[in-house]
Amino acid sequence: MSEFAEQLKKIRAEAVSVLQKVSDAKELEAVRVEYFGRKGKYTLTMKGMAKIPASDRPAMGSLSNQIRNELTQKIETVASQIAKKEREHQLLSERIDITLPSRHSQIGKKHPITQTFEIINSIFHNMGFQIAEGPEVELEYYNFDALNTPADHPARDLQDTFYVEDGIVLRTHTSPVQIRVMEQEQPPIRVIAPGRVYRRDYDISHTPMFHQVEGLLVDRDVSFSQLKGVLYSFAQQMFGKKTKVRFRPHFFPFTEPSAEVDISCPFCQNGCRTCSGTGWIEILGAGAVDPNVFKSVNYNPEEYTGFAFGMGVDRIAMIKFGITDLRLMLENDMRFSEQF
Repeated sequence: MSEFAEQLKKIRAEAVSVLQKVSDAKELEAVRVEYFGRKGKYTLTMKGMAKIPASDRPAMGSLSNQIRNELTQKIETVASQIAKKEREHQLLSERIDITLPSRHSQIGKKHPITQTFEIINSIFHNMGFQIAEGPEVELEYYNFDALNTPADHPARDLQDTFYVEDGIVLRTHTSPVQIRVMEQEQPPIRVIAPGRVYRRDYDISHTPMFHQVEGLLVDRDVSFSQLKGVLYSFAQQMFGKKTKVRFRPHFFPFTEPSAEVDISCPFCQNGCRTCSGTGWIEILGAGAVDPNVFKSVNYNPEEYTGFAFGMGVDRIAMIKFGITDLRLMLENDMRFSEQF
């Protein structure tokens, strides 16, 4: 037997022995490279084929192919065994024990603003008010002009209002919805307009984006006493039957006469930090609809009267749930929302 053939058989015997001891894919790959890599033992031995006499090359070629095929087959067999063993281990380690109790996903809670909106909407719906909506990016006409707000009014200044471009603003209240409703419908009208509004303000009790609910009632012979009755009923349904309500004269461009509405502080009897020691907390503004507003929507102020009111939902939520810092409601902290 030639030296070349003996060397090939020695490689086969050695490789077979080594393959029997392989335990994982990493070791198997190392064996494959050791024998069939660019500098592997089989590869380097085959370079000696050129030195074999021509008459012996066919037999040596046949032997080398036989050994290569045999070792390749053994490598594939070992690879299959390793893969099977790894799958079995994976199935055992990842097996689900169906006797264990299931894991329950944490369920979120409705945000206090959402809860407050729902309560307010429900209270006024039961009084016969319908919900109306309008755009948040609003024409200056609907946000100011049609609401009897003069061009030199401080609310129209750049430091108070977000201007998108000339004549277009981010609405500063939801009162523009009232104008749009009156343009499209004839009295009697009884609507509330909940939604987001925007002003240039940010501190412990104000944010640039906040929430309001505006209300409007228009019909024949609507009186200020009816407005008081509606708001008394709202305050006692929202904050409890022992809640007291008072009206203080005020000024709004779109109502005349106008009033700010306070409720008795729900946190104290004799004054506290929340009510600044007065025993009262302001919750909304209201008044009889100004005749100039009716003229802007072609209503006859001699025939129709009405009242309007507007409240900050964020402020109502703070009072309702005892929240001390408005900014807490904007941080999306589950520990906060879970309390409500």
